Amino acid sequence: MTQYPVHMNIQPEVQAFFDEVTNTISYIVKDPNSSACAVIDSVMDLDYSAGRITYDHADELIRHIERQALTLEWIIETHVHADHLSAAPYIQAKLGGKIGIGAKIMVVQDTFGKVFNEGTEFQRDGSQFDALFEDGDTYMIGTMQAFAMSTPGHTPACMVHVMGNAAFVGDTLFMPDGGSARADFPGGDAGLLYDSIQKVLALPDAMRLFMCHDYGPNGRDIQWETTVGEEKAHNIHVGGGKTKEEFVKFRTERDAHLAMPKLILPSLQVNMRAGEIPKDKDGRPMLKVPLNRL
Repeated sequence: MTQYPVHMNIQPEVQAFFDEVTNTISYIVKDPNSSACAVIDSVMDLDYSAGRITYDHADELIRHIERQALTLEWIIETHVHADHLSAAPYIQAKLGGKIGIGAKIMVVQDTFGKVFNEGTEFQRDGSQFDALFEDGDTYMIGTMQAFAMSTPGHTPACMVHVMGNAAFVGDTLFMPDGGSARADFPGGDAGLLYDSIQKVLALPDAMRLFMCHDYGPNGRDIQWETTVGEEKAHNIHVGGGKTKEEFVKFRTERDAHLAMPKLILPSLQVNMRAGEIPKDKDGRPMLKVPLNRL
């Protein structure tokens, strides 16, 4: 088993930004000992029916970084999102920084390159990103060492990024009363998701966990921060010692009745390109709608 370099004594400053349209939480994570920071899971605004892209959410992140005189070193994608579009290249053009994702992005690109009938000009080697993380890889945000944990199951390329005593879990986990993400997308696997969640729950109980999404179950206010200890004790899908067999049965039955995310088609086309919008043969921004493929 991979030995991860956990540093619970380092406490990064975490600022959350909630996007109401997609129920996504983006984060700016600051090294406590320098002005360096990272952005986690940014959002580009899409009016799907009008075919219009805007950047209000990303501009809010940019303004915060500029107001605080921070230096953006990393723009991290926890996975290829199916429910919102990444603003990574827009933010990079304004502030710099490297765009990073899990190395299994190549599996996702190969799968959905076929779904969207992409030609040979679409590279399936992850080269659209600046860094491809393998399980256990480390990187620096100023003086703070961060590391990536491979957590497949929701998608093959899912990774949890740990920065000091804060872990950004993507869609591997939701808040304790939200449970876990679906595992029925191409390349998803409920058994792998259970194993990945156990890796996260093996981190110290006091590790802060930050969610990528929250939907306010049962009408409660939106929340995005919990701890490993809280998830182990109270997560409705995996907490309290639930077995892998119980989880796989529940997850498989539940996923069979879930509708596809509203933005899955544009999200996958954009996010597998590191946030770049695909173009037609004349260089115009254009999205495809494949029929009966998902």
